[in-house]
Amino acid sequence: MNRSYNHSLSVNSQLTQKSVNRCFDGEQHYYSHQSTSTKTPMTFSIYLPDEALAGRRCPAVLYLSGLTCNADNVTHKAHFQQKCSELGMIFIAPDTSPRSSDNDAVPNDERYFVGQGASYYVDATKAPWADNFNMQSYIVDELYDLLRAEFPIDSIGITGHSMGGHGALLLGFKFPGKFVSVSALSPVSAASESAWGQAAFTEYFGDDKSQWAQADAAKMIEKVGQQYASILVDQGAADNFLTEGQLQTPKLQDACAKAKQPLTLRYQAGHDHSYYFIQTVINDHIEHHWRMAQLS
Repeated sequence: MNRSYNHSLSVNSQLTQKSVNRCFDGEQHYYSHQSTSTKTPMTFSIYLPDEALAGRRCPAVLYLSGLTCNADNVTHKAHFQQKCSELGMIFIAPDTSPRSSDNDAVPNDERYFVGQGASYYVDATKAPWADNFNMQSYIVDELYDLLRAEFPIDSIGITGHSMGGHGALLLGFKFPGKFVSVSALSPVSAASESAWGQAAFTEYFGDDKSQWAQADAAKMIEKVGQQYASILVDQGAADNFLTEGQLQTPKLQDACAKAKQPLTLRYQAGHDHSYYFIQTVINDHIEHHWRMAQLS
């Protein structure tokens, strides 16, 4: 850690800075803003290496978190900051859904895999969800444009864990012009064929299976074909959600084969679904996105 520290970055009034902490050769920031997509305040964390703080354009990776999580989980538990500091890479972690402390302001559900914390990164079409649960639009339009406008970002890759891995695969292949790279950690690969995804999609889309297909990562990959030179997916081999059929990882492998999309799929022996697993592989994913950014 011997790079000079030269902080010249400033952001405008669209964002409210909630906190900033020095971390390795960079800073960990939190921001909030009022979202037009969700009609609620939204929060995200962003790690800015010193190069970005000095105004130099850096590659970025956007990380989508899993069920019940918010921006804190990966920011506090994944330990990505040191690798991002070494490479000069920006790391962004948005919240997983709109939220409200007022039970009547934003719809919710008693099930942890539906409602607040469980958006699946889709735009809901059914009441009462459609007013606020527009996370696809939030991620790929509103937040994407806001990040580009406010921070010195050169290119953006997308990754995520579990439900967020589903979101990364789905949005990466649905909007390939937005992202230079895709990876995922223990993703829900075929949400329309998992109990979690079926419960969420029934609420957000009703019984319209054509909309379910548009929100299923494996089906989207098969539909659009190869979009990236390579994608990286890590899966804990001892993950109980894998054995219970919630992740449907073989469907991802089949979809990539049909799409002729190069896939590196690694089953990590002994690893479960937890942040201990994420800590184990996160540096490989950051390096994957950094390499792809150099080629873009």
